[in-house]
Order: sequence, then C-alpha cells, then structure tokens
Amino acid sequence: MTYVIAQPCVDIKDRACLTECPVDCIYEGVRTLYINPDECVDCHACEPVCPVEAIFQEDELPQHWEHYRTVDEEFFDGGSAQRCDPREASGDHPLVAALPPQQVRKTEISRFAVRKDEADDVDPWFPL
Repeated sequence: MTYVIAQPCVDIKDRACLTECPVDCIYEGVRTLYINPDECVDCHACEPVCPVEAIFQEDELPQHWEHYRTVDEEFFDGGSAQRCDPREASGDHPLVAALPPQQVRKTEISRFAVRKDEADDVDPWFPL
C-alpha cells in the first residue's frame, strides 16, 4: 500500500511533502507532484503536511479521484515517464496535462497566510 497525490495538487505544487519524505519518492512534474509507488515506504510523513489535502493512502482515495492511483503508476512505469530519471520530468501524465487550469491561489491555501495589514505590523526580527 502506497500514497497517491490526487487532483488538489494540480497547479499548486506546494512541495512541503518533498521536504518531509525520508526516501525521496516524490517527484515533480510540470503541473503536479507524483509519488513513485515502488519507492514509497508508507511512512505517512507526506500526508499531514499537504496544505491542500491532496495525498491519500491508496485504499482511502475518494471515488472521484480513484483514477489517480493509475496516474502515478503510469507516470513511472512508462505512460508519460519513459525516462531514466523521473526527477527530470519534462511533462505530466496525459490526464493531468489535459486538465483545465486550477483556480485556487496558493496564498488562499497557505496555513501561514496573513492579511496585508497584519504583514505591515510584523517585526522583521521575529518572522512568522
């Protein structure tokens, strides 16, 4: 059982999961991130840090995103990632590439976002 990154990550790519993953099994595409199912050790480190809640254990994927299980597999097994090093991806899975642009702005999902008037009052010696 591995983890899968679903549609909420598309066009967001927060990358918090990249720093948390102890085995570096998360790779970056053009519009989203992908978890290599052969490298994932099911450590659960990536799931809680995702600000858009796009990471699911493969058995817990919501039905409407069930196809993302095969998206990750095909990205690494030859669908769109027929390359030696998927870290140097030059594209995305065709399903992801065909999606319309996602409308969520990163500042709207950030846990640490502050309003402009609050940001003006921040002491630069003690950052948020």
